[in-house]
Amino acid sequence: MALDRWIALVLLGICLAYGYAAWFTMDDNLAPFMRRNPIWPSTFPKILSVLGIIAASVILLGLEKSEDTKEAEIDYRRLGEYKTGQAVLLLVLMVAYALCLRPVGFLLSTTVFLIAGSFILGERKWHVMIPVAVIATASVWYLVQEVLGIYMRPLPGFIGG
Repeated sequence: MALDRWIALVLLGICLAYGYAAWFTMDDNLAPFMRRNPIWPSTFPKILSVLGIIAASVILLGLEKSEDTKEAEIDYRRLGEYKTGQAVLLLVLMVAYALCLRPVGFLLSTTVFLIAGSFILGERKWHVMIPVAVIATASVWYLVQEVLGIYMRPLPGFIGG
């Protein structure tokens, strides 16, 4: 079996477990007044689990492949030829971003994350990267903070964030 089907099999197992938790265990402790709501806290996890099961099943059954994509399959014997260094660097950057989010603040950590991520992926136009990262970060912070009313620490704690 090809590598993509093995990954799909693992993801199918994860989605099945997630779906079981969403459908059968998440709503047991709801308050009685919340049981009459049209949308419950488990609604989005239920949708995600169903979509994940469908996507993993499509890949597992090979329905997404045409006859001329045989040479485009991932060959696990040639993993060194793929850009695994970029993928590992992005994963390390994501972990560093998650760890720096509270102490450094949302604005600075997200801006640095976006600039570093685009640099890892090959973008070298600094005059484009920096304004796009700053505008995207400020827009997301404004929407979450002001529109949705969810507090996010914008600045580092030692500055007063």
